[in-house]
Amino acid sequence: MLKVQIVTADLHNKQHADAYLSLMSHYACDPMGGGEDISDFAKQNLISTLLKRSDVFIVLIFNEGRPAALLTAIEGFSTFACKPLFNIHDVVVHNDFRGKGLTKHLFKKIEEIAKARDCCKITLEVLSGNKVACKAYQRLGFSDYQLDPEFGSALFWTKKI
Repeated sequence: MLKVQIVTADLHNKQHADAYLSLMSHYACDPMGGGEDISDFAKQNLISTLLKRSDVFIVLIFNEGRPAALLTAIEGFSTFACKPLFNIHDVVVHNDFRGKGLTKHLFKKIEEIAKARDCCKITLEVLSGNKVACKAYQRLGFSDYQLDPEFGSALFWTKKI
């Protein structure tokens, strides 16, 4: 039985900042996170850079003080709805805590924050081969994005600069 504490992260709090970096490193090293640790530059600058932003919301879960999971959401804007939206950028459940329902807790908390901010929707990206995450997100009410099935699903593309 887990004894979890779910918090909206305050990165001024050293415990929260350390947990965030530890979980992000854990995620990056996983094949679904790219299989390579975050850079030394990111480790040294991520917290201070995030603290400069007012549009980033982080949920952390601790189990008996140990970092167990995190979710990073970044506020965007829907021009069609003329309202803010949240894009979930990172979802991490430490290997030691997978299969224990922590993703549901992360999403419940971020949905509470999104509703309080009058967001019109929550978006996320997921690798098509990450079947476990796809099933979890579907159970939470997410699906691929279509305006008209004739034109197919939206794709998430990237160009590094």
